[in-house]
Amino acid sequence: MKTRYFLPLLALVPLALASSATKPEPAPAPDANLSKIKLPAGFTISYFAKGVKSARELAVGPDGTVYVGTKDDKVYALPDRNKDGRADEIITVATGLNAPNGVAVRNGALYVGEINRIIRFDNIAARLRQKPKPVVVYGKLPTKEWHGFRYISFGPDGKLYVPVGAPCNTCLPEEPIYATINRMNADGSGLETYAYGVRNTVGFDWSPQDKALWFTDNGRDQLGDNLPPDELNRAAGPGQHFGFPYFFAGDIADPEFGKGKSADTYVKPARKLGPHVAALGMKFYTGKQFPAQYRNQIFIPEHGSWNRSNKIGYRITLVRLDATGKQATSYETFASGWLQGQTPWGRPVCLLNLPDGSLLVSDDQNDAVYRISYKG
Repeated sequence: MKTRYFLPLLALVPLALASSATKPEPAPAPDANLSKIKLPAGFTISYFAKGVKSARELAVGPDGTVYVGTKDDKVYALPDRNKDGRADEIITVATGLNAPNGVAVRNGALYVGEINRIIRFDNIAARLRQKPKPVVVYGKLPTKEWHGFRYISFGPDGKLYVPVGAPCNTCLPEEPIYATINRMNADGSGLETYAYGVRNTVGFDWSPQDKALWFTDNGRDQLGDNLPPDELNRAAGPGQHFGFPYFFAGDIADPEFGKGKSADTYVKPARKLGPHVAALGMKFYTGKQFPAQYRNQIFIPEHGSWNRSNKIGYRITLVRLDATGKQATSYETFASGWLQGQTPWGRPVCLLNLPDGSLLVSDDQNDAVYRISYKG
């Protein structure tokens, strides 16, 4: 006869709670890794949350709760109720999703971009612990995983912007939706292509000055260590073509597909970035905490190279614009130190302006969200 053991009912309660919410891992003081980060004088970096597995795109709700998409299968919420610059807990909002990289908040609803679809969790702030069932907003995105992470955001026109990367290193895509940035109404209707010839953007934002769309784009591989540069692009309006697969960085012809094509046919980048740095979730800084010279300038997390003889990237760069906000005038390092020699301990992915003027940074290698603030 087998002996059977029964757990008291109360013993199961903590297990149930732990499945949906966990306390962030405590940050050591001083932190051995964060002490390696170099920033301009007056700036500091700290952990907003640790233990956020595969953290990718960030969004903030009206109540200040930060939502985190991942390249795993989960979406997290990070409330900071006491406004101390550190998440109170890590709440698993949803699980079992298909690489829910993209997150955006609109009218109290959390939109999530999976590889194959856009879904929505209504009234999310009141349902964080309930694992709510999502509404499918748009369910016909391509299913190929190569360049399949969706970065999503609502534009000044109220439409949801969704890129579809090329399903290859370089190719003539078999379907017109590949290598594009698209937009749709908030209910998923009215899908249209906004920009063409975009190999793989996992980061875009709109100028606070003229509302033009700016986006990063990753160059192709297998042209050597130093070709081509990644790109920072400005789309003045719908319908422009940015070169893929014919040209990279405006003037580098693809050995196969660039033959017989003219570079002047396509929009050139606003700024050439480093080669293979994997420039991702850029943001205009719109807060008031940083010094005035940083306002309305572009910060770019560079995820870091995987295919160079010597690694580069693994940092946050700053692109300064002229007074019109239309011309890039410089490209410089803002935060570095995630790469030590040739060994990275972290990979910055996306940025988020918080209402207090600080800047959040996600890291899908160190499973963290950092907070950069200015103390003066």
